[in-house]
Amino acid sequence: MHRREFISLLGGTWALLPGVARAQQTAMPVIGFLGSETPALWADRLAAFRQGLNETGYVEGRNVVIEYRWAEGHHERLPALAADLVQRQVSVLVALGGTASALAAKNATVTIPVVFRMARDPVENGLVESFSRPGGNVTGVTTMGAELGSKQLELLHELAPAASVIALLLNPNNSSIAQRQLRDVPAAARKLGLELHVLYASVENDFDLVFARMKELRVGGLTIGADTFLNARSEQLAALAIRHAIPSISPYREFTKAGGLMSYGASIAGGSRRAGVYTGRILKGERPADLPVEQPTLYEFVINVKSAKALGLSVSPTLLSRADEVIE
Repeated sequence: MHRREFISLLGGTWALLPGVARAQQTAMPVIGFLGSETPALWADRLAAFRQGLNETGYVEGRNVVIEYRWAEGHHERLPALAADLVQRQVSVLVALGGTASALAAKNATVTIPVVFRMARDPVENGLVESFSRPGGNVTGVTTMGAELGSKQLELLHELAPAASVIALLLNPNNSSIAQRQLRDVPAAARKLGLELHVLYASVENDFDLVFARMKELRVGGLTIGADTFLNARSEQLAALAIRHAIPSISPYREFTKAGGLMSYGASIAGGSRRAGVYTGRILKGERPADLPVEQPTLYEFVINVKSAKALGLSVSPTLLSRADEVIE
């Protein structure tokens, strides 16, 4: 074999080696995606996130790779999953699962950019220095859902004024959200002269127990806390609320769309899309420290009139006129 032919053959063989093939395949930037639930429960926010990426010119599988890690509702798994993504040296670490996943991502790295989507005040939680100047390697989008509990209670009381006993449903594993709402909602209940009971659910099997307990307490209305576990199970909660004839309100439109009575809060899909846009901008070279944390410019008030009728409630024209969307 001639020397030139041997070198050519050697070069071709080298390119076929697994390590070289992987290097060629991983030339694209890699996004580490940290999810607190499952892909099926997060289909809407995943689609919105990818839309935001697309708006900045990035398409999964074409010019960017996304490595997914799912905690499947177990928050205790998040730190290890975040650490695994950091070890893989991803280009950006994305946490769309609320406060727990955002904190896990922040604690896992001080160098890899982190983009979050959460319902809390990120300054209060120590994720960023300020909204306008996040500092460090973390930025993102907040829907501020945890701060809306008192407003949701007021709306529920307006639509169902006969309900004097109210329940607040929280996820005990989401302590950051629970602490904030345990501070705000009881104060709002006292102001309105309502009796409030706090109930907890962290797995789906808790739901039947919670609604049985509400029956014992003669609860006439339910406020659902801002939490990714509860939001991901909007269909189950909406169906149970109608079955047990309990007027309910959630921070998320998904709840009302699934048959729940009311919702008041910022769009999860909108926040996820904006997180996708921020991720794309960081991949193009912008620094998280220079990207202000985005806050909601609109809170959506949605009423399901069909559910109101099923519950024997009459929605006043005044309340209907204030709604951003009415589901017939």
